[in-house]
Formats: sequence, C-alpha cells, structure tokens
Amino acid sequence: MTVYIDPPSWPGHGRMWSHLVSDVSYDELHLFAAEMGVPPRAFERDHYDIPAHRYADAVRAGAVEVSSREVVRLLLGAGLRRRRSDQRSQPRSS
Repeated sequence: MTVYIDPPSWPGHGRMWSHLVSDVSYDELHLFAAEMGVPPRAFERDHYDIPAHRYADAVRAGAVEVSSREVVRLLLGAGLRRRRSDQRSQPRSS
C-alpha cells in the first residue's frame, strides 16, 4: 500500500493542511486513513485533509512525501481526481 502526502501548505480554519491521496484506489486511501485514526469527515472529493500537526504521523505510518503538484499528477494519472464541479458523492470504495 502506498499513499502520498504533500507538505502542509494549505491554510484553513486557523491552521495549515496537507493532502493525503492514493494512486491506486479510494479503498486503499480510506484504509490508510482509518488505520491512522483520521475521521471520515476529513475526506474531501479525492483526498483527506491532514492538519500540519499530523503530517509526521502520516509519514511514520508510511505515506510518501511528495509535492503538491505531484499529488495532482498522481490523482490524474490514476483517474481518481475529482474536481469541485464533480457532483458524485464522496466515495467509500473504488
């Protein structure tokens, strides 16, 4: 299982955030997030929002550090990228 995380450089709600993604399936991503104790509400369209204070936890759990640009490239390459205009509900399986 390989999931990826970008640096915590996205501001919101008074803190900085990272994006946790898979390049294989949403199932893989949901499993990794659940094993980390990330709540399901942190899932947004095609990624989990991870607060900066949990970044090191994700890396210790096995997430591979990549750039934000690489996160988008991985999602697009896997066919898992979902834009805001995509009206499909939040997936729970691939």
